[in-house]
Amino acid sequence: MDVTIYHNPACGTSRNTLEMIRAARIEPTIIEYLKSPPTREELARMISGAGLTVRQAIREKGTPYVELGLDDPKLTDDQLLDAMLKDPILINRPFVVTPLGTRLARPSEVVLDILPNDFKGAFFKEDGEQVLDPEGKRIV
Repeated sequence: MDVTIYHNPACGTSRNTLEMIRAARIEPTIIEYLKSPPTREELARMISGAGLTVRQAIREKGTPYVELGLDDPKLTDDQLLDAMLKDPILINRPFVVTPLGTRLARPSEVVLDILPNDFKGAFFKEDGEQVLDPEGKRIV
């Protein structure tokens, strides 16, 4: 299965998402989006494919969101996309694209919705939270 993750290795949610993809025995294409940001078209397609608005795809925490005035509700989607492309830390993460769909994997287990149900064994996040049981079934 062709899977792409827009990844930030410094982010625990992104690392957990990557490991869940690998737990499905898939080695994804990893794009470190801070080093290689998506194009405007790719970003717009991911946001739309995930069923989000542009505003929902902006990362506020740990970014210059407020300093740049991006909390202004009058800003258009085009203006917000421009800001995200200029400063990719504003792109929320991780976005994952598969043939089964696109998701902003927050929380990380959202990625399970767009992966084949082909897990072997339990899976635990970095913080110890169990996501899959010993049979590889999702824990709700």
